[in-house]
Amino acid sequence: MVLNGSYCGPSPMPGTLLEHWNFDPVLIATLVGMMLLGPRLPVLERRCLVAAVAALIVAFVSPLCALSVALFSARAVHHLVLVGVVAPLLAVVAGRGVRVGMAGGLVASTVSLWLWHIPALYDAALANKAVYWVMQATLLGGAWAFWRAVFAAAPAVAAAGIAGGAAQMGMLGAILSFAPRPLYVSHLASTIPYGMGPLADQQLAGLLMWVIGLLPYAVAAGWLGRRGWRRLSPGLVA
Repeated sequence: MVLNGSYCGPSPMPGTLLEHWNFDPVLIATLVGMMLLGPRLPVLERRCLVAAVAALIVAFVSPLCALSVALFSARAVHHLVLVGVVAPLLAVVAGRGVRVGMAGGLVASTVSLWLWHIPALYDAALANKAVYWVMQATLLGGAWAFWRAVFAAAPAVAAAGIAGGAAQMGMLGAILSFAPRPLYVSHLASTIPYGMGPLADQQLAGLLMWVIGLLPYAVAAGWLGRRGWRRLSPGLVA
């Protein structure tokens, strides 16, 4: 296997984007293997597993994978699918009995997310398939640890963790939005066919982190509030 080059292939032209599906046999076999675990799981975990696999298909099989080579904003969406959709779903499926402290989970998710937005490391991941998969694994692993900690923590601790997670996501989005110049060599020319310059693309990525990136934390806060209300008023909440 040749490791040099982007895992998702070359930057596609807008007119051919929908042709760029990724049918990597190792990836497909991994997704099928995950689905084979479903029948052994309880109903809730099975549904979460199906949803997680569907999100992984969007991230790695669909043309979003190729688009993320061209646009940093698409890469931001790709990362948000991993850390805000796949990771919490897999935290429900796997990890019961695994103790992850809230501080440790928050540090793991923050470090993994910020580390891969360092320009040199980001560009290295897009230029080498092995580095790319290290990026995906650490992003997903750090986020899984965070969500596992949130689901297992006492309400006050979980609320603090959710606030911390939202704050670090928003801060990274702000840095990307207000940076005075493009930060990533990989996208200096690839955005032009899509009608935007690299700086505008980077600013859009930061905005997406503010808007879409904060939604999972808002959902988690709502779930936490509902759980607390159920405990306080079990006879009033169906």
